[in-house]
Amino acid sequence: MFSSALKSFQSNISAKYSIAPQPNSVSGAWKIFDGKNKTSGKSVSIFVFERKSLDPNSGSLGGVRSGSSQLKKLHDEVIARIKKECSLLARLRHPCILELAEPIEDTRSGGLMFATEPVTASLAGLLQEKDDQERAGGIAGRPSRFVIEEADGQRRRRELEIDELEIQKGLLQVSQGLEFLHESAGLVHGNLTPEAIYVNVKSDWKIAGLGFAGPPDNSNSQHTLSPISLSEVLYHEPRLPRSLQLNLDYTSPDFVIDSNVSPSADMFSLGLLLLALYNSPHTSPLKTNSNVSSYKKIFNSSSSVPSSSNNFLCSGPLPRDLLASVLPRLITRRPAQRMNAREFQQSQFFDNILVSAIRFLDTLPAKTPNEKSQFMRGLPRILNDFPKSVLDKKVLPALLEETKDRELLFLILQNVFKIIRILPSAKRVFPDKVIPQLREVFLTSSGRSVQSERDTAKEAGLVVVLENIDVIAENSSGKEFKDDILPILQLGLESPTHSIVDKSLGCLPTILKILDFSTIKNEVFPVIAAVFSKTSSLGIKIRGLEAFVVLCGGSTYSKGELGDDLNESVNGSKSSKNGRSTILDKYTVQEKIVPLLKVMKTKEPAVMMAALAVFRQVGKIADMEFLAMDVLPILWSFSLGPLLNLQQFEEFMTLIKSISSKVELEQTRKLRDLSSSSARGLPNSSRANDLMSMGSTAAMFGANGTEDVGESDFERLVLGRGGASNATSTDMLGASLKPQPQRASSAQAQTPVFSWSTPTMSPTPSSAIAATSFANPGSRAITPDHTLSSFATLNPTPAAAAPLSANSSIDFILGYYEHHCAATPIKLLNCSSLTNYQLVFHFLYRATAFTEPKKQFQFAICRLQLKRVWMPTKASFDLEIIIEPTRNPAPNRRLFRT
Repeated sequence: MFSSALKSFQSNISAKYSIAPQPNSVSGAWKIFDGKNKTSGKSVSIFVFERKSLDPNSGSLGGVRSGSSQLKKLHDEVIARIKKECSLLARLRHPCILELAEPIEDTRSGGLMFATEPVTASLAGLLQEKDDQERAGGIAGRPSRFVIEEADGQRRRRELEIDELEIQKGLLQVSQGLEFLHESAGLVHGNLTPEAIYVNVKSDWKIAGLGFAGPPDNSNSQHTLSPISLSEVLYHEPRLPRSLQLNLDYTSPDFVIDSNVSPSADMFSLGLLLLALYNSPHTSPLKTNSNVSSYKKIFNSSSSVPSSSNNFLCSGPLPRDLLASVLPRLITRRPAQRMNAREFQQSQFFDNILVSAIRFLDTLPAKTPNEKSQFMRGLPRILNDFPKSVLDKKVLPALLEETKDRELLFLILQNVFKIIRILPSAKRVFPDKVIPQLREVFLTSSGRSVQSERDTAKEAGLVVVLENIDVIAENSSGKEFKDDILPILQLGLESPTHSIVDKSLGCLPTILKILDFSTIKNEVFPVIAAVFSKTSSLGIKIRGLEAFVVLCGGSTYSKGELGDDLNESVNGSKSSKNGRSTILDKYTVQEKIVPLLKVMKTKEPAVMMAALAVFRQVGKIADMEFLAMDVLPILWSFSLGPLLNLQQFEEFMTLIKSISSKVELEQTRKLRDLSSSSARGLPNSSRANDLMSMGSTAAMFGANGTEDVGESDFERLVLGRGGASNATSTDMLGASLKPQPQRASSAQAQTPVFSWSTPTMSPTPSSAIAATSFANPGSRAITPDHTLSSFATLNPTPAAAAPLSANSSIDFILGYYEHHCAATPIKLLNCSSLTNYQLVFHFLYRATAFTEPKKQFQFAICRLQLKRVWMPTKASFDLEIIIEPTRNPAPNRRLFRT
């Protein structure tokens, strides 16, 4: 119960429409809001009248209590007049009368509200805006013509110019509305002012403000409306807003002086309205200050009455036709000399091709098909002469409304796209107005083509769309093009008409600029591939091959522009003519396009040459192996076609040679980069050596797999005998370890060092020392020779003296190392020509030396690692030997491990 009571307080308009928070414009006491139907989404304009606007502008009640009842009576009369206006709008239906969408109703605050067709503003508001802009410095001084700043701070473009054609079109529509009121409705408007005319979103002028309308005097028709009470409406009440009272500045002397109500009074008001359009500022030439006495005083003097002698008191220039034949018959004192509304429409003022075209558009639905066709064929010749606002608001919507006539679709779309080319606001107009109409014509709501029998009229319209694909791409975003235009393009590709398919394929270079890679690969290319593989038309086959050229980054230019020299693209010295990178990826080109060409059975020369252009682009994209193994055999097969002439065969051979040269160049470069043995100065015979050829097995461990230890060395070892020995021990790498003679004096003792050499080094005479050997990998530490004081430095043997061979040790480049001062390991690099193995050796060698009393140092060769870097035809190795001092080694540490 409470909810139903609450609903009764809620406005019907507020419930059905979503209303903008700020008014779009203000017309007198009315605030005009933009609204939209919550169910259908239809746009409307909502007029709101607030009762507080009836309050007196200045406290003119004078504190007299007796005036309050009279003021209330005045308010009630105003409310009744407003409701009368809305009632007449609901009854009068005409294209030039403001269309009522929702009847008037009361608001919670006691005001009034009704809804109409969407309007931009009243004519008075547009004229006031133009005055403000001209006072700001004229056209050059305007910050932005017809751009205003709304209350919320946003800037909004009016996109409406009150130029000569706009005035002619508007006055023509007003006169048509007056003709309807006078002859059909039998009414006199009574207050035809700029505030009583509204301009809708289509730039049409609509008559409203019917609060003072009534039947003329001596009317024979029966009316429910009471006649106009001139004694009441002519009196100006200062306690009411001027916008709610009769405007004497536009009133005919028939009302004020003669007290006569007739249709000719509206024609006098129309003449004053016409002068206000050309005047500066845009106001009536009569300045009465809402006073009847002032009005009568003006008409008592001929100089103060607008006439031909004073240029009708207009400060702006007037058109010649108006001065000659129109204004003298409108602004005249005698009503019988005035022209009526129909005669006004037939005056010379409207005798031009543009106005006549607009009049024809207004009556286009009633014309015959032959008349419509003739009009559509001649319209493109005059489209450039129309003002941009008229094209946008008037001509384009009228043409789009007629697209439902399939027989005229071809001609209508030609005019539509020409208008889009002319309009500076095409990027806004095309998505908002044209794209929805294109979808309605060519597609269903689900985006799929309408499955029906062949429609030649619809196909003709589709051809126009395809021919203007550049205009569509320029004025559409990527998303709009993908969602709305691409399905239409696919409809053309799948058409059974070859000419439509041909034009659809020809659109490819344009659409590639706006679509993303994923859409091209997954939605555009499969359709083109299907058309190419299924078609039986040679023309479509060639067009499909040209599309493949574009998808591979080329263009459909002549062969000289495509370029045959692939070596230039290999060397990077030449860029593509069109500057476009490859559209499809390499995988799609190799795995999708080339197989389509491979299975192509047509051997016609034109098709073969189109395929040759595709292979030119493939040669710039594909891998070397793919070119050698897949592309060249296909080219050879195509080149031997029986229908090719000599010139065409030579073109194939030119491409074959170019691709072969590219393959040869890349393979040669690759092999040259992989070749490293000659650059390192090593003989080629060492490549066959095994990684273990660091010295022969017999040289390292003896013939029986054990180290070859001399008899004297063995006896000296087990018996603990000292003495010199000329025998030379070898270490695990097969290098000789030669003891050095003892120092003669401890004062001249040298720093003990390690030194290695290959077995080819001749031993240096020295005193006998104990040599350290390794019996096997599991042997324990060997007792060091405490008589050892130093080792003579052994330098690397020159390569000329000891060349590497299969049975020789690797030539190590050893560095100098001092045990008591070195802090960083030594890295020995550059060992190459090893076999394809990876092995790590671990060595542990201990030796002792006495450089100072009671101070012992130990050295360890702790790690030798061979690392291989894998490459196709060569191996590069780094040898790292790290020598580190060790002071307290573990007592049971193994000397050798692998």
